[in-house]
Amino acid sequence: MEEAFVRLLEERIGDESAEFFFGGYGGFDEFAYQCGKCYQKEHPNTKLIFVTPYMTESYQKNHLCYNKGKYDGIVYPEIEDKPKRFAILYRNQWMVESADLVVAYVRHTFGGAYQTYRYAQKLQKEIVNLSSIEVS
Repeated sequence: MEEAFVRLLEERIGDESAEFFFGGYGGFDEFAYQCGKCYQKEHPNTKLIFVTPYMTESYQKNHLCYNKGKYDGIVYPEIEDKPKRFAILYRNQWMVESADLVVAYVRHTFGGAYQTYRYAQKLQKEIVNLSSIEVS
């Protein structure tokens, strides 16, 4: 599946400069990050950006210190006026709004990934759902 993802990036982006946004949670985020790192080796004008949903002191201590060394940059979208319990939802919406291409792995019609996928559809973003790609 990693080869298919990197091939997709090659086809869609090629040698253009690009920023990849990551949420940094869960298996798909880690998989996408590894694919981004692989792509970045051949395309050094690519930046891997962690988009943080929180700016609390405890979150900075527990997560941002680790992510500083892992990513090329960290972005905090302007969502501080949103309830903390919805921070990930608003962060995901910001990533969709900021993206030219949304890559997802959605197999169910429920959950946060599905909500984000539907939001991308609503905004008529170009979406690739990796769960529908057949790997040979």
